[in-house]
Amino acid sequence: MSGTAELVGRVADLAGLVEYQPGSVVSREVVKRPTGTVTVFAFDERQGLSEHTAPFDALVLVLDGEVEISLAGTPQRVRQGEMLIMPAGVPHALTAVERFKMLLVMIRG
Repeated sequence: MSGTAELVGRVADLAGLVEYQPGSVVSREVVKRPTGTVTVFAFDERQGLSEHTAPFDALVLVLDGEVEISLAGTPQRVRQGEMLIMPAGVPHALTAVERFKMLLVMIRG
């Protein structure tokens, strides 16, 4: 599946929408609306995102593996089936403890 239109009204395996790639971060946008986005990511081991802020609240749901997310300088381990809500404007970064997949929901408002 490559487009988002074919996902509408159908059951989909979120973790299966992206595949791991050695030394890389892979993403697939599932929903893009003026009110927010939903994106699935696959991070290889030790890959990550440097510290940054976002203008909107963000919810991370780990679909597979484990990630360390630093939120306002405090590191937290998030594992498969767990989530973390990151408030708008709060600095955060993430590093794959092991390869992992996540669903990122950004809410604009």
